[in-house]
Amino acid sequence: MTNSHPLYINGQWVTGDTSITNVNPSDLSDVIGEFDQASAQQTNEAISAAQKGFAQWSKSGLEQRYKILMAIGDQLIARQEELGELLSREEGKPLAEGKGEVYRSGQFFHYYAAEVLRQIDERADSVRPGVEIDIRREPLGVVGVISPWNFPMATAVWKIAPALAFGNAVVFKPANLVPASAWALAEIISKQDLPAGTFNLVMGSGGETGETLINSPHVQAITFTGSLEVGRRVASATVGNLVKCQLEMGSKNALIVLDDADLDLAVEAAFNGAYSGSGQKCTASSRLIVTDAVHDEFVAKLKARLEQAKVGHALEAGVQIGPIADKRQLDSNLAWIERAKADGATLAFGGSRVETTTDGYYMAPALFTGTTNEMAINRDEVFGPIACVIRVADYETALATLNDTQYGLTAGIITNSLKLASDFKARAQTGCVMVNLPTAGTDYHVPFGGRKNSSFGPREQGQYAREFYTVVKTCYVRA
Repeated sequence: MTNSHPLYINGQWVTGDTSITNVNPSDLSDVIGEFDQASAQQTNEAISAAQKGFAQWSKSGLEQRYKILMAIGDQLIARQEELGELLSREEGKPLAEGKGEVYRSGQFFHYYAAEVLRQIDERADSVRPGVEIDIRREPLGVVGVISPWNFPMATAVWKIAPALAFGNAVVFKPANLVPASAWALAEIISKQDLPAGTFNLVMGSGGETGETLINSPHVQAITFTGSLEVGRRVASATVGNLVKCQLEMGSKNALIVLDDADLDLAVEAAFNGAYSGSGQKCTASSRLIVTDAVHDEFVAKLKARLEQAKVGHALEAGVQIGPIADKRQLDSNLAWIERAKADGATLAFGGSRVETTTDGYYMAPALFTGTTNEMAINRDEVFGPIACVIRVADYETALATLNDTQYGLTAGIITNSLKLASDFKARAQTGCVMVNLPTAGTDYHVPFGGRKNSSFGPREQGQYAREFYTVVKTCYVRA
């Protein structure tokens, strides 16, 4: 990868008017590269190019699409070591997680390559004699993809792969904090035999590049993952042009630990769910709702687990918790620590900056006890390695506490009771439910999404993705 990284528009690498510097949060002296920024004019040029690319790509044969998506997936998997290291350098997640994300991204392309060949239309009998009805799905047109910084490749891919599989053209705007992974993905896609304009990369700020994309009347759909605040702005902008919109936004996930729980399993589920990826996951379990009988033992075991966790450089062997993604997020996390203490929560472990051999944005994972569900830290999304224990009397109180939130993405429970597990699956007001598993961790072949303010629009992933990336046409034919 060269130090300068241009935009990719209409099948060509194009220089932007300005650029930003991408720095490794594990080591601020490690400059990953300079990444060009798309102006409003260049973003509009990308949209125009996508319209032309769509005209050709939407008519492409199924085997052509299949082979191209398979080839992209093959490249991602073959280069998982190299690209996983790059991803971990720029985002800060431990190397094993970075390589795993790249590998999963390759699997997404393979899955949707297969979906290309599974596009089978429906037919129906008419109420009128001699009339046949065919129900088919067709591509939308230009899809704007806006992805977040916490999964710089996987989240982008689970949007781009189905968009291309179903015959759409893509204008991709990655988060400005993590442009290197997006650029590497674009480079792989650029080497495939796609019509010019079918895929475009416009790196840039949300205020200029993002606003231009979501306000364009020439885009048929916007898929966005990010904060609730920005998601509402996206929805507001797209409704003016009646643009199809898919939003994955905030969360405040909870993990319930009941009296009959296997506490060793509960501690690992809580640790992985709350602290992996430095807690910078929309599926992270930031609320740990624990019943009276096991509360003290669970807290003691979780503290012991945190004491063993190694915080450090994302590429260093044995590191389980890497740095926070940038200074702004670190400052926000530390401010939340102080606010929670001021509100009466007890800081049982961590919560302070950590010094290591390199200058980076390190923070000890934090565990609060003595919290209530009314505290601000248990109401708002924090997006850091911070978990709060909420003590409750029983299952019913735990479930009511879990559901008492504006969000509804994932929810988990640790129990040996089949009855309570079944009840929990039915009554948890979330889009994803985990039983005896961490709240973080989903599969690519089944639907993903939430309820309430966590999600808006059709589900992502699996066969459910076609609901967003296609439009239904009903055809009546008299022979």
